[in-house]
Amino acid sequence: MKTPWAAMLRRAVLVGLPPEAFWRLSLKEWRMLVEPGEGPGTMDRRELERLAEAWPDD
Repeated sequence: MKTPWAAMLRRAVLVGLPPEAFWRLSLKEWRMLVEPGEGPGTMDRRELERLAEAWPDD
């Protein structure tokens, strides 16, 4: 299956996302941006702690 990169990039620009930010997104982040209401729901404490460890406040 071929990925429609050009169409995905055009859609990203339409929602205000610059190309360099588009290429840094994970697939999960992309889906959350383009499929509102279809996301994974609320974040649990374990995921919050994992994110805080990965991206600590300076």
